[in-house]
Amino acid sequence: MQSQESSVYSMPAVWKECREILRAEIKDSLYTMWIKPLHVEEKNGVLYLNAPNDYSRKHLQDEFLPRIEALIAQQLQGKPLSVVLQVDTGQRLQPSRVLKTVESPSLSTERITADKQRSNLVPHFTFKNFVDGPSNSMASASCRRMVFDMGNPQHNPLFLYGATGLGKSHLMHAVGHALLDTNASARVMYISSEDFLTKMVQALRQNEADAFKKKFQTLDLLLVDDIHLLSGKVKTTNEFMNIVNGLMDESKQIILSSDRHPKEIKDLDPRLVSRFTGGLMVGIEPPDLQTRVDILLKKAEASQMMLPHSCANFIAQHVLANVRELEGALKQVIALALFRHIKEITLDLVREALKDIIILRAKVISIDNIQRVVADYYRITIKEILGPKRTRHIARPRQLAMALARELTSDSFPQIGIAFGDRDHTTVMHACEKIQELRREDPALARDYHYLISLLQS
Repeated sequence: MQSQESSVYSMPAVWKECREILRAEIKDSLYTMWIKPLHVEEKNGVLYLNAPNDYSRKHLQDEFLPRIEALIAQQLQGKPLSVVLQVDTGQRLQPSRVLKTVESPSLSTERITADKQRSNLVPHFTFKNFVDGPSNSMASASCRRMVFDMGNPQHNPLFLYGATGLGKSHLMHAVGHALLDTNASARVMYISSEDFLTKMVQALRQNEADAFKKKFQTLDLLLVDDIHLLSGKVKTTNEFMNIVNGLMDESKQIILSSDRHPKEIKDLDPRLVSRFTGGLMVGIEPPDLQTRVDILLKKAEASQMMLPHSCANFIAQHVLANVRELEGALKQVIALALFRHIKEITLDLVREALKDIIILRAKVISIDNIQRVVADYYRITIKEILGPKRTRHIARPRQLAMALARELTSDSFPQIGIAFGDRDHTTVMHACEKIQELRREDPALARDYHYLISLLQS
């Protein structure tokens, strides 16, 4: 019976069609990372999707398997076929969504947990708990892909840079967790530059520098946070350079973070700058409004609190700087809700919990202030911003000011339009959409946008 069914359709052709549909449905980066590496084989009425490793299999199972099953069923027009995700080692796993993780008997859950603790990894800093958005998509995709391709010279070292509280440390820890989930015998270490400096100085004073450096020689993955703190530390920099060179010579992966691009770190050893810029450098920007909303909803869910979307949107409109401040604001709201024994958060509760933040922000940021700062930055007059001229050197700053007004104030589209020379609300909407599009396509404008935000918030 199975041979008759197999003759009706070509499984490679069916899978090819499914892949093309998925490619049209999801982002290119997600397709390349998760779907493209899969290859299929059919045996005895079962379709085996072979993933490169167990971490990939788990992610595919959670995020893509239901859609894959639906597409295959659609292509086969109802013909029965079980779908099994498995790691490409020849070991079969259980069908469909009841898949179980295959682990070596010698690597117990307790052993894996202990390994993660010794690696200094923060338990909840995982890819599952990370919210992707336009501001961090490149960094997130790079880190996720690296789990399968450790030590590749094209991205070694990986250098993540951006302001404080944007998720750099979270992504670094997430790579460590994912690697240990895939290979529990891997050796991972997370260390801050401050901690490295302290321990290195202590080792030098106690004539134990060699023993200190040996701790790094056997690592598969080294994660170093806040690398800009090595600026001006000549002796420590030399030792760190030796560690980096030793690991990279052995094709071991290094991930670093900083609050700025390596070329902007003053008094940093030129050898380190050369090493850092020779790998993959990825910047992370402050999250946009929708990403801030998504972050709040996810964190509220993790706290087992019901946060209506309207409340998340309200918080996101008033807390702009980074993820840490968002989390702090949400904690204030949740704390007040728990104190009042309230199970469902309301806008009134949010306003009360964040009243100090709202008052402070209202004093600092207004449309008038935005117009003044943008006019000064682009060396035009406020009269020109409010006037009818549509020449590019005036129209673009005007659109930028409108987008900033929408981002940084609670004013509506009609209110912003009135403040910009009695313009229609649709003009403001178009300006916001245009600036959002240009921020993705034009790095210079994106930098201007975030620099203006920092000026307005300072």
